[in-house]
Amino acid sequence: MSHANKPSANTTLRDFADLKRALNKAAKEAAARAEQEQAERVKREAAQRAQEAESALFKRAVGEVHTLPDTGRVTHTSARPKPVPASRQMDEKAVLQESLSDEFDVESLLETDESLSWRRPELGLDVVRKLRRGVWALQAELDLHGMRTDEAREQTSAFLREAQLKGLRCVRIVHGKGLGSPGRQPVLKDKVKRWLVQSDRVLAFVQARADEGGVGALVVLLQTGKTGSSAIG
Repeated sequence: MSHANKPSANTTLRDFADLKRALNKAAKEAAARAEQEQAERVKREAAQRAQEAESALFKRAVGEVHTLPDTGRVTHTSARPKPVPASRQMDEKAVLQESLSDEFDVESLLETDESLSWRRPELGLDVVRKLRRGVWALQAELDLHGMRTDEAREQTSAFLREAQLKGLRCVRIVHGKGLGSPGRQPVLKDKVKRWLVQSDRVLAFVQARADEGGVGALVVLLQTGKTGSSAIG
């Protein structure tokens, strides 16, 4: 009988030792996995118990809850107002106040026909005549009686701005006759004319008719649409 293919004793021992190490490694890995799963299970159970305890505490604090009866009413959510661009308004207000000068020389620009009037150079004389005849109906009025110069300038700027934003075409500004001013001089009357000539919102103005305020008021024709347009309708 031949012994050429029979494994040696040393080879058999090495194979057995490798198998034993592999089994030990597998056992350790299985034990580690089991320990990790146990830890995760304990963590989940603790979280669930904490949630249940919190829910029970909330129920005790709030008490019994009942569903409101259906009244059939439909609740409409009102639209929130748009935020007011306060900084933009302040900037525009400052620009308007600075742009309307009290020292502007307006006398040379006024036409002295039946009464003092003013129109932009690109407009014809018929605009002034129509304005004086009341072709455009008065849509708003600003009364400056009793105001100091700074307040009147601010109010005039704001009034013109709001009127144009609303799409108004013809307005009246009452500046008074100046009878109560020192020296009985119509201070605001002259200043209002200066301010109007400098405003891009104004196309023309005339002294009001007697039944509309006479020498104590001005009838003003405003730009329509985008500031700077000179179209007349």
